[in-house]
Amino acid sequence: MGGQGEKPALLVGGRRVDGRGVEDVRPLKIVARVLNDAEGSAYVEWGKNKVLAGVYGPRECIPRHDQSLYRAVVKCRYNMAPFSGAEEHGRSGPNRRSKEISKVIKEAFENVIISENFPKTEISIFVEVLQSDGGTRCAAVTAAAVALADAGIPMKDLIGAVAVCKIDGQMAVDPGKEEDNFGESDMPIAFSPRTGDVLLFQMDGLLTREELARGLELARKASMKIREAQMEAIRKVYDEPKEDRFLLIG
Repeated sequence: MGGQGEKPALLVGGRRVDGRGVEDVRPLKIVARVLNDAEGSAYVEWGKNKVLAGVYGPRECIPRHDQSLYRAVVKCRYNMAPFSGAEEHGRSGPNRRSKEISKVIKEAFENVIISENFPKTEISIFVEVLQSDGGTRCAAVTAAAVALADAGIPMKDLIGAVAVCKIDGQMAVDPGKEEDNFGESDMPIAFSPRTGDVLLFQMDGLLTREELARGLELARKASMKIREAQMEAIRKVYDEPKEDRFLLIG
């Protein structure tokens, strides 16, 4: 949101720059169990975003002073590869943005992982953005949830995330890069579909109460489509041989 330069028209005749309507989600592909050495993994293509997630654990918590006697400690590292296409993040290593997103992903999953089953351990989530095109934190949450399920980590729900935005005065779901850069507001949201709880909520820009309600409605509808894609990816792990599903990494 808030890109520099002359603002292009983002909504013409009810259609967006990529031809979608305001309620349409970009093409979404999810493949589970793509890494050989991780307990669980997932690869997500969402529009032009390409995101890889790996889960390790429950395993020994290092350093030991981080461990809890009562539950597993959830750790998350979100990283954008220098070649991912996000010019402002074209260097390796953590930065303020990656630390912030790592924190909000960790906190979202702390609400659904049944961590009390694994005291004195840690569950590590690693997310690598290979190509970015707006909405990478939502793609990261979606990939991490599938990777956790693939690892057999017990969870109360399979969560997914999607962003909504305000473009040319209208609320729309799943903004692409141009809409993210030049839109008037951006709002990533993660839901627990079983309970309807909001597990991640961030917002840039200003919205009226009516616009906020409309954005939540659009996000809830889209999150159900995302859940279907997640469930299908997990089913395919057991229905199809590994070599038929995807190129294996590692």
